Amino acid sequence: MFTAVLWDFGGVILSSPFEAFNHYEARIGLPVDFIRSVNATNPHANAWARLERNELTSTEFDQAFAHDSIALGHEVRGAEVLALLAGDIRPEMVAALDAVRAAGFKTACLTNNVVAPDTESTAVRDDRSVALAAVMARFDAIVESSKVGVRKPEPRFYEIACELLKVQPSECIFLDDLGINLKPAAAMGMKTIKVVDPAVALAELAAATGLSF
Repeated sequence: MFTAVLWDFGGVILSSPFEAFNHYEARIGLPVDFIRSVNATNPHANAWARLERNELTSTEFDQAFAHDSIALGHEVRGAEVLALLAGDIRPEMVAALDAVRAAGFKTACLTNNVVAPDTESTAVRDDRSVALAAVMARFDAIVESSKVGVRKPEPRFYEIACELLKVQPSECIFLDDLGINLKPAAAMGMKTIKVVDPAVALAELAAATGLSF
């Protein structure tokens, strides 16, 4: 029934940045989940959405996110948020990705991301960047919001992934940690799995694919 497995990156392959957000909020005395609330307010046109569509530079985002956050009662600079985005690779998810590929499923990474500042893009590759590149090289296709100009949950984003893999939505399983990103995929006919506890998500993936992880 299914021929492709689509994977979100941050929060699925990588640990969730929301954990880092919460640690930062606790450290400086912000309400719990305040940063997420800024990102969820006016979600298609706020600073975060515009950055992920590559409509803002990192410098412009720094000010724009501050503007959005002040409107909700607390000032947070965009630069502070960007510094919190790095997550840790989840080896169990990479192992599942390898198993899916070995079984013949097509794979794609669907990620809302941002363009790295010039100072980062020209930096010497460290162990982390090499490890991330090795994971990304496993996918048959990669759809990045900063390159295609649309982002999850815009339906066009999922259509691009299907076109690249030459599959129909009904042939796809999609893993993401955000319900708002899963809803349009499900409406298109994809089997969706919400990743909260990786072990639970992998059990759902195993049931859908007939594989063992």
